[in-house]
Amino acid sequence: MDINRRTVIRSATGVAALAALGVAEGTAGTAFAGTSAASGSSSASTSSAYSLEFDSTAWSYDATNDVYYQIGKVYVANPAATDYENLSIYVPGAYLTATANSDGTTYTAKVNPKGTVGAYSGRTAPIVIPVNTPGYAAQKPATSYSYSSVSQYLAAGHIYVWPGMRGKDSSTSTRNDAAPWGVTDLKAAIRFLRYNRSVLPGSTDDIVLFGMSGGGAQDTVAGTSGDSTLYFPYLRSLGAAMEDAQGRPLSDAVAGVMAWCPITNLQEANLSYEWNMGQFASTGTRASGTWTSAYSTDLAKAWPKYLNRLGLRDEQGRRLKLTESSSGIHLAGSYYDHLIKVITTSLNNFLSDNTFPYTITTQGGPPGSGQTGTSTTYQTVADYIAYLNTESTWVSYDATSNTVTVSGLEGFVNSQKNANKPVGAFDGYSRGQGENSVFAMGLNAPSHFVPLSRDVIKVNEATYATYSDWDSGYGASAYDSDFAKKDSVGKDMAWRADAYNPLYFLSPAFAGYRRSQVARHWRIRTGIMQGDTANTTEINLQLALQNYGIRDVDFATVWAKAHTQAERTGDATTNFISWVESVVKK
Repeated sequence: MDINRRTVIRSATGVAALAALGVAEGTAGTAFAGTSAASGSSSASTSSAYSLEFDSTAWSYDATNDVYYQIGKVYVANPAATDYENLSIYVPGAYLTATANSDGTTYTAKVNPKGTVGAYSGRTAPIVIPVNTPGYAAQKPATSYSYSSVSQYLAAGHIYVWPGMRGKDSSTSTRNDAAPWGVTDLKAAIRFLRYNRSVLPGSTDDIVLFGMSGGGAQDTVAGTSGDSTLYFPYLRSLGAAMEDAQGRPLSDAVAGVMAWCPITNLQEANLSYEWNMGQFASTGTRASGTWTSAYSTDLAKAWPKYLNRLGLRDEQGRRLKLTESSSGIHLAGSYYDHLIKVITTSLNNFLSDNTFPYTITTQGGPPGSGQTGTSTTYQTVADYIAYLNTESTWVSYDATSNTVTVSGLEGFVNSQKNANKPVGAFDGYSRGQGENSVFAMGLNAPSHFVPLSRDVIKVNEATYATYSDWDSGYGASAYDSDFAKKDSVGKDMAWRADAYNPLYFLSPAFAGYRRSQVARHWRIRTGIMQGDTANTTEINLQLALQNYGIRDVDFATVWAKAHTQAERTGDATTNFISWVESVVKK
């Protein structure tokens, strides 16, 4: 698994498991004063509070399971938040040769390149990093050791690195942890690993990220923005490792990304949500006679113009566009046909993967909540198709081939993918959506961040003002005010939002195109029923990656699944481990 990058080192569920590893907000473990390091040097000043050198004399050992581990290593020289900016590392015992220290509890260890676990050795083992940040929340670092939560990864020969990362919910009265600090922390941890590559086992050319929802979004951002200079001011402010001992640049690019239901592409998400789903809804904020209903329509109408500007192409090189339709908003064109094809493939895969009678259980709460919704058992495929066509006939079934044809988007959305977010689903008009806090300007200071939404409001503000539910605080000037504010390193909202937009790095429509090192291996899974984001979110990500030239994009929408670690068959952790083995160098 080679990383294609410009600035390289020139020398040569798991998601849910975090909670069981002893996560608690607290003080990081002992660090080492000074700035010198045997394996590298940082850009931090001589007043750095922490060394970037990994202490090979401080390993702990789980003899029962043959695991070496360290917990609480600060990964930047000048941390803004030591309670988050530290990592833990878990290593199969075969990859290290160790001797007990005189204290009777710790070990001094060096890499054993000949030690093997399965297909991997102490030098070739992949390094897997969980990104468990639902809703772009913080990922708290481990404070204690638990084997059970990492056992599957270690048994497969992986090295498991768990970094703490700040997020929208970790800001304090004196510190703003909103974007792009979460991915900045992740990048700093990756740089720390490469800085210490000579004393750590595993291949830093084979770093793979995995996450779900906001975690899938942030590992997607990290996977598309490798070595982007947009992050350099933030990394340098923390004293992240920027160079090795010879002054050669270190990289924060990764080799692979596993993303389940990534809530990403936020710059376009207000528009795509209304086009994909909102235009078929008529209750709540989309009820007739409200300004938000008019706003929904205008956002949906703005989506085709933006989408067509992206210049996306399918696998045959055909340009994908939306065109006007006789009914609905731009429900025609090659992009529309491609979307219907994705939906059809998802349902056909479901019929191929499963047998009937089949019981479908809806999701009753957020991922990890343990809540389930209602369960319904369908005796035959025909029974299930009849259920899908309850309100309108949009699925045709051929019993001979056991395949279906989907006739249109409206029937699918009304049956399987209702809009469950209000208009302004991501950048809320009153700054009330969770993503407004992702781009906050401080504690309890959510901010607007989407120019596309601002532009729609600006053009139509006089019309919106005629509605009784309009408030002048929803106007374009509120967006302009937020966009002009600068963060602690002097960057405005445009800079921050670009840093968190995968398409900024993948699409020629943006200035960041081909100015980063994009991961070469991707596995994307999404539950097609989720109302959390539009179908177009993951579809555009897949298309943009393929158009960029990424050949290994394993993409699937999973029928009958919502916002979860959706898999067509099997379980998420086992499938992830198998995928990693299929793409890394042995």
